[in-house]
Amino acid sequence: CATCGDTDEASLVVPIVVFLLTIGVGVYLMAKWDNSAGRWFILAVMVLLLIFWVVRPFVFWWSTQYVFTDHRIIVRTGVIARKGRDMPLSRVNDVSFEHSAIERFLNCGTLLVESAGTQGQLRIQSVPDVEQIQREIYRLHDEDDERRRRQYSGQAQQPPQGYQQPPQGYQQPPQGYQPPPVAPGGPQGPQFQVPPQD
Repeated sequence: CATCGDTDEASLVVPIVVFLLTIGVGVYLMAKWDNSAGRWFILAVMVLLLIFWVVRPFVFWWSTQYVFTDHRIIVRTGVIARKGRDMPLSRVNDVSFEHSAIERFLNCGTLLVESAGTQGQLRIQSVPDVEQIQREIYRLHDEDDERRRRQYSGQAQQPPQGYQQPPQGYQQPPQGYQPPPVAPGGPQGPQFQVPPQD
């Protein structure tokens, strides 16, 4: 493959910060709260925050893979419910990227690939060196177009099946030339039969 890899580790910065804040604030509140029902409530809130803001992003980061070949873009996501999408380079119309201030500092971003097909836009998040990946996709797209043009032009110049080259020294007849009419009886002339002798 030309380029392949996983999503960038920078996408785990926010989950790590949320994890540390959730544990710290949750333990502090549970220590200050004497009521057991209140502690269970705080614990439930902590679990929900950890699932949605820590576990889910981590699973997405760990299970997302992308591959950019010289023919197509391949993306695979999911652990139990696996999803995949392939986009041929010949159908790519536009490639753009976007990144926030934090993502720019961490040198990653979101890659947006527009397709000419019915599937629409392909969105890949937390791509490291997203600007370089964008240029790489454009380069692969141009090489794929050039390869297709050479392939089609080569097929157009090939003679049809069964065609034989004319013998050496053969000259094309002048424009407007018509062959002489063939005598009755075929190209070998009329056929005669000798009458039987008495």
